[in-house]
Amino acid sequence: MPNETRRIPVAVLLGGPSAEHDVSLVSGRAVAAALRREGHDVDGWLIGLDGSWWELPETALDRALPPTVFDDPASLGARAPRSAAEGVEVLAARDPRPVVFIALHGPFGEDGTIQAICEAAGLAYTGAGVAASAVGMDKSLFKRIAAGLGLPIVPWRDVSLAAYRADADAVVRDLAGFSRSLPDPRLIVKPARLGSSVGMRIVRHADDADEVAVALEEAFRFDDRALAEAYLDHPRELEMAVLGNGPDNLESHGPGEAIPGHEFYDYVAKYADGVSRTVGHADVEPGLRDRVHALAREAFLAIGGEGFARVDFLLSGRDLYLNEINTIPGFTPISLFPQACEADGLSFADACERIVSLAVERDARRRRPPLTRADLP
Repeated sequence: MPNETRRIPVAVLLGGPSAEHDVSLVSGRAVAAALRREGHDVDGWLIGLDGSWWELPETALDRALPPTVFDDPASLGARAPRSAAEGVEVLAARDPRPVVFIALHGPFGEDGTIQAICEAAGLAYTGAGVAASAVGMDKSLFKRIAAGLGLPIVPWRDVSLAAYRADADAVVRDLAGFSRSLPDPRLIVKPARLGSSVGMRIVRHADDADEVAVALEEAFRFDDRALAEAYLDHPRELEMAVLGNGPDNLESHGPGEAIPGHEFYDYVAKYADGVSRTVGHADVEPGLRDRVHALAREAFLAIGGEGFARVDFLLSGRDLYLNEINTIPGFTPISLFPQACEADGLSFADACERIVSLAVERDARRRRPPLTRADLP
């Protein structure tokens, strides 16, 4: 990375008002530590579960601290809480302005909300823009785009909370009919706009109203729309890392592979020590590797991705399916985005710096002189 980029301060946002709050704490602290080691001036900003903004002292970014200590930021020496508007106002008033490294997972951080706030404040930020973030977070919208482009995806159905409350029997009948049309009648039910497998359940008998109700109610705890997808029996989970601001400078790394210790890659399987394992370089044949790289790039460009993303695939026998895109992937010790990069020689710190440099590059390209009345039609 050029020296001039290294001198730019970075504000890492972590936590967030999302069920993925604790995962974000791990990711954000890892990113902050890596950037500091490379000589960046890094500040940490905790976004609380209530949406409050706390500026953290350097000691609070110690990765050994358990997530629960952040429930009381004041005890860590964090500065008095601010609203989101006040927080970005503080960052925007600094000279030079920092690059905002968004290490927030789930709603608010990954769905275009914080991206819009940064845009309004004139702050450079990492990752995808407002529209791409919103589409990437919404699994149903992403699948519609992928299907329209002819990309391989598993069959799915949308279920809205409003429709389910209005006529639960009709929803059960629809899902039962959908499951009977599949080679395997089991379904995976999950929130449409969340990650880390939060709120996800297997439905083994879609004509069982009680079983469907349990799965949907769990998904509706986190979102007002749920997704019911065809179940694949123990597929291989392949994940690609993509970096770049467009087709001219796009790079892809991987695939890495997650090997779940549970029936599927649920929250515990992802984050509990020793339950699953991940490898940064999956053992796949060259032809399949080339196809995964091509599809990952196509998916990234399809949503207008910028900065970085992780693109996930399911391999069932010889059938490859595009599963989803994560515009703010995890940076935990077992996260496959940094592992896939490292397997190709791009270290954790190098990947973080590359993401910051892409944010600077995009911000410079987007900046335009303010309009005056003479510019109006």
